[in-house]
Amino acid sequence: MSLLDLKVYEDVTVADVLVVIVVVVFATIIAKIATLNLRRVLADKMKRDQLELLTKIVYWSIIIIALLSVAPLLGLNLSGLLVAGGIAGIVIGFASQSVVANLVSGIFLMIERPVKLGDQVEVGGVSGFIEDINIMSTIVRTYDGLYVRIPNEKVFTSNIVNYTGNVARRFEYKIGIRYNDDADKAVEIIKEVVENHPFVLKYPKPDVFVEDLGDNAVIISVRMWAPATEWFAVKMELLYKIKKELEKNGIEIPFPQRVVWFANELGLKR
Repeated sequence: MSLLDLKVYEDVTVADVLVVIVVVVFATIIAKIATLNLRRVLADKMKRDQLELLTKIVYWSIIIIALLSVAPLLGLNLSGLLVAGGIAGIVIGFASQSVVANLVSGIFLMIERPVKLGDQVEVGGVSGFIEDINIMSTIVRTYDGLYVRIPNEKVFTSNIVNYTGNVARRFEYKIGIRYNDDADKAVEIIKEVVENHPFVLKYPKPDVFVEDLGDNAVIISVRMWAPATEWFAVKMELLYKIKKELEKNGIEIPFPQRVVWFANELGLKR
């Protein structure tokens, strides 16, 4: 009989004990490597306390799985424990389903980073600025100053519109002028106003053209690009400037009108 076959207690041999030690040491090394990589990848994406909590959960999960896997070698009967644990796990699983979904979604959001702090977004029907991204939820400050907490599962599964994801944003006006006004002159006036604005981008170039002959007006389409952080202020400012400049040159924006023709000449009844 070799030393490895020597029984320590009951049917547990020295070989079994050595296997347990090797597995635990190997699991510890794997857990260390996993937590180090998590810290490196998520260091700038999570708060420190949240990252510490996550790394501890990962570390001890790996260690516990390793201990459970080698427990039978030490003569420990885990069947009763597993049954009880299984029932408890099912109950806890149902109870914490949304919690786990939010946690996992939060991790994926921090890795994928479809949004970042300060972005203007629309998520699940809520529009505003991203104020905070936690492990369980995302905080959006709406344009009227309200703070809305959105569970990360909803953020992760919703369509996200990021208004500031691109450095520039396009917007447009549709301006109607009278049929008896000079459309070419109107286009030139609008082009001059748009191109002289300091925040309207030179490239891509602004587009100003007659788009439609409407019921009451000739419709001129005006499209331009501005920095994503300035586009709304530019949009508010330029429309009124265009109106004033057109009116200064005798071009007016018409009211809705109808021309009515009668089959017989109208006469006044006395």
